[in-house]
Amino acid sequence: MISLHSAGATDVGLWRDNNEDSYLIIPQAQVLALADGMGGAPAGEVASQYFVDMVRSAFSEPALFPKDAVPDRIQHVFESAKGRMLEHIIQHPADAGMGCTADLLVFDDGRYVIGHVGDSRVYLLRAGTLRQLTKDHSLVQSQVDRGMLTPEEAKHHPRKNILLRVVGADSSMTCDIVQGAVLGNDIFLLCSDGLTDMVENADIEIVLASAESLEQKLERLISAALEAGGKDNVTVILCEVEDV
Repeated sequence: MISLHSAGATDVGLWRDNNEDSYLIIPQAQVLALADGMGGAPAGEVASQYFVDMVRSAFSEPALFPKDAVPDRIQHVFESAKGRMLEHIIQHPADAGMGCTADLLVFDDGRYVIGHVGDSRVYLLRAGTLRQLTKDHSLVQSQVDRGMLTPEEAKHHPRKNILLRVVGADSSMTCDIVQGAVLGNDIFLLCSDGLTDMVENADIEIVLASAESLEQKLERLISAALEAGGKDNVTVILCEVEDV
């Protein structure tokens, strides 16, 4: 088993009254999860909590899945969260439309496996260079892919928060699976768009590549989002690979 050091934090931000983000770190299972309840939809904080609850349940009972089936277990989490939201809506019809974005990162036998839906993100800092491992399921990202917008135009587009894929009872959800090898000194970042809408990737890279402790980096990233306006809840999880 690889050696990891993880830390996470969340902040309501400066414009919101409640925090609709949820996150979870399970050190013994080497599992990290983050979910961002859909702004403008009902019960966003409930949706994000359902997702992390399903992560906790799935990875506290490893005997349910063979060891080589981590992607299957990740898919199971996303489908279970969707099913739980459907049950909730049957009992609480006023919450129809609830949903969340979600990222789930699992370390397994020297590799990382990511499940991803929405526009929360997972990044990897390796040898001082930051790389985004997930692709946003958003309208503007689809337009970037088709050459209709540049990445810079997408970042400031008025419709940048329109999502094409979420974890929700009334969504046709496909979970992206991203896998790769883990190297010593890798740093993984999971974050809600409350960070990436406020802080440029280049500035995130500078913080992660610094010689500060993981906890100091975590504090600096959240502070940077707040100093830039703090327009949304901001949640950050950092995980450093100490030994492979």
